[in-house]
Amino acid sequence: MRLDRPGFASLVSIVVSQQVSRASADSIMGRLVSLVAPLEASGVLSGGLDVLRSAGLSRPKQKTVLALAEAVVGGEIDLDHMTRIGADEAMARLTSLHGIGPWTAEVYLLFCAGHPDIFPAHDVALQSAVGHAFRIEPRPSAKALYALAESWAPWRGVAARLFWAYYRQMRGRDALPTTRAT
Repeated sequence: MRLDRPGFASLVSIVVSQQVSRASADSIMGRLVSLVAPLEASGVLSGGLDVLRSAGLSRPKQKTVLALAEAVVGGEIDLDHMTRIGADEAMARLTSLHGIGPWTAEVYLLFCAGHPDIFPAHDVALQSAVGHAFRIEPRPSAKALYALAESWAPWRGVAARLFWAYYRQMRGRDALPTTRAT
């Protein structure tokens, strides 16, 4: 697993991968990258809804990607800056954007901005892996998982990666979020 360069394309890739299979996310991203090359905020704004629709994004994801592109172009958000500020401040800034929730912000901060103490507790695969490993039935909720993960600070990101690897072994499929626009 590699740390992706923080930026618009990486965050769009994370948005696209929300609540869809890895194969679906890869297919949609492939179409989007072929329609908007390079995948930058200004290019998305130029193409508008037609390009996002052609790539296969759902209406909510179209709105999120357009809002993100507008925020980047308008200077409301500097994604590179997320690497230099604290995780709490970065979470607040990212989740203030339309359609960017805790899971999306946490995955971006962990994989793209390099914050080591992030645990995306809303991730169903992480909930499943932790539940299986600790014999918690039913799997822990996001709130319960956040509480459990507190003891892993300041390396919750390492724990998340280990549990995603455990999930892959447990289920025979990768659940690691997609963070690359390739």
